[in-house]
Amino acid sequence: MTGTDTTKQGFMLDEAAQGVIGTPMDRPDGPLKVSGAATYAHEWNLPGTAHGVLVRATIAHGRLDHVNATSIADIDGLLGVYSGPRFLRNPAQGGAEEAPVQGVDIEYFGQPVALVVAETFEAARDGAMRIQLRMEADDSGVFDPANSPAEPQEDEALEQGDLDQAMQDAAHAIDVTYTTPGHNSAAMEPHCSIAHWQDGRLTLRGSYQMLKYNKMELADALDIDPARVRVLSPYVGGGFGSKLGLAPEALAAAIAARDLDRPVVVALSRQQVFEVVMRRSESTQRVRLAASEDGTLTGLGHSGLVSNLPGESFAEPLLQATRFLYGGQNRTLSLGLSRVNRLCAGSVRAPGEAIGMQVLENAMDELACAADIDPVELRLRNIPERHPETGIPFASRKLAQALQQGAESFGWNRRQTQTGACREGEWLIGMGMATAARVNWLSKSAARVTLKTDGTALVETDMTDIGTGTYAILTQIAAEMLGLTPGAVTTTLGDTDLPAAAGSGGSWGASSSGSSVFLACQEIRKDIARQMGCTPEDLTLKNGTAVCGNRSTPLTDLLTRDVCREATVKPDKAMKDKQSASYGAHFCEVAVNAVTGETRVRRMLGVFGAGRILNEKTARSQCIGAMTWGIGMALHEDLMFDLRDGHLTNRDLAEYHIPVNLDVPHQDVIFIEERDDDASPIQAKGLGELGICGAAAAVTNAIYNACGVRVREYPATVDKIITGLA
Repeated sequence: MTGTDTTKQGFMLDEAAQGVIGTPMDRPDGPLKVSGAATYAHEWNLPGTAHGVLVRATIAHGRLDHVNATSIADIDGLLGVYSGPRFLRNPAQGGAEEAPVQGVDIEYFGQPVALVVAETFEAARDGAMRIQLRMEADDSGVFDPANSPAEPQEDEALEQGDLDQAMQDAAHAIDVTYTTPGHNSAAMEPHCSIAHWQDGRLTLRGSYQMLKYNKMELADALDIDPARVRVLSPYVGGGFGSKLGLAPEALAAAIAARDLDRPVVVALSRQQVFEVVMRRSESTQRVRLAASEDGTLTGLGHSGLVSNLPGESFAEPLLQATRFLYGGQNRTLSLGLSRVNRLCAGSVRAPGEAIGMQVLENAMDELACAADIDPVELRLRNIPERHPETGIPFASRKLAQALQQGAESFGWNRRQTQTGACREGEWLIGMGMATAARVNWLSKSAARVTLKTDGTALVETDMTDIGTGTYAILTQIAAEMLGLTPGAVTTTLGDTDLPAAAGSGGSWGASSSGSSVFLACQEIRKDIARQMGCTPEDLTLKNGTAVCGNRSTPLTDLLTRDVCREATVKPDKAMKDKQSASYGAHFCEVAVNAVTGETRVRRMLGVFGAGRILNEKTARSQCIGAMTWGIGMALHEDLMFDLRDGHLTNRDLAEYHIPVNLDVPHQDVIFIEERDDDASPIQAKGLGELGICGAAAAVTNAIYNACGVRVREYPATVDKIITGLA
């Protein structure tokens, strides 16, 4: 069965009798993970596995002309060296004659240019570290975005009304420029792939987020039929966008494994993750706000400059939330892309809103101060009735409720409006807030559900669980719809031989894959209703029993064969007629040391409206993790490139600073009750990225309230705050 639209059926989950949907159910995969029984990419230990280590470029722009495989011929257990179109086998082992690489272009420092394969990891690492390369540097490389002409992104540009005139006529006007640095996803599990060929078919065990796309990418790179590729990724130790597409280790492992006719594992070191895996682009953003005396926006301008490698089309979509979040009839939006020889920029958790809203919400705080209007009230006054650019209506939107409920729960009325007014010894205390918003999508996704004669159910899809709780929520949906206890449901994920799901990305995974499971279960309910002699609406399923009218029958007695149904959910065309997004509000209290400039976040609250919450526990964990990342963006995280040669100077977790235990205070999360019929068949919206949007701005707005220092160059490190205090 294929469901091709988002028919409003989600009420069934509220009327079902099992009572497991939305509850804080523990993760079914939790015991496996804490006991070490969950098999991650590097843990398969296939017999005969060889080890590969990538070789990195030590120039940022130029060409690789030669790989000297003979330079490591003395290594015991060396199996081969791969680079470009030629495979260079160790001549000492009687392999092919060494040859030039035929010119491999190098576009950034650390780019993988070769693979050394050996019997042991230590031997492969030794070879990768000391193999001789001949590289020719090209002095035309660009390492500083400021030195590269900005390419206007025409599809991001907007001119509506007359912003310049609105700024002149405004009772209150703000014109500010902020900079944000690059970020790395730094997932707990480094990237890894194990490739194994058998009978001309490749099986790749890896750590990836969107398997149906990863399978096609791998087949395309190897020039083989996608039917000959199977990707297995049942457990993923974090991704945050870095594992959306294939990283170099996957293709390298596949090529070497095919040539050697044995499994090959290639794992990235933490330093290689930082140098190779895509970054979030740094940005320079200018925001202009024009407002009347009562704070109503009459004009809004937001322009940004981001960067990427030459030839890459992705440009960090800074303006995504700016387009619909606030009103203002005079609007100017623009985005420029500079070309630099740094590792590729791409999607990192909440691409666009994460840093775009960070700056927009700082500017709104500056406007609130200039107009002497409470920051919460300013935002409430500027929630538009319709999309300010297109005029289309909004789908369900809980922004006002999030702002109001958050302010009340946080004790916002105790905030001092004058900076530096609240002090505890050396510590200046302040409060800040920001809006959270993230666009919502539904993506094509398929699942298969089988209700078995023994009263158990099996859910199958190639959807991934990157720590978000997919195993739990799909189990809960099936259990609720089929009237089973969660223990009677088995969910199988992360295998491209299963129906193709949306994948974990864009915050659409839960609503999309969950909807496909919902629709498949709905078809099974129809089959049961026919056997019971009633309509699906009159059927009740609970604790393995079907009830219709006065008749009650255990499913094990009712079913004479397994009932298997497959369903696919696709976006409804009507969804384009409304602006769909998830909304929320962040509230933060900080203490800033008046002597040292040190900032300590003392408490945070996030209030979110994201449609139906499928599992309260996993949803809360997602929000806490996102808010923690917001603290990192505000105070710590900063990819630092040497502008002389383009190399990344802080390529590990010792030098790329992230929040640690003592940096993170108690965090509260409140979910607003919401059912969004326009979002998905199960009335759920994206949540995993919402919690990071605006979070950093709440922290820095609180710093300003505490001590009067407005840091416009992120992160807000001690040196910048001390300078401001002075």
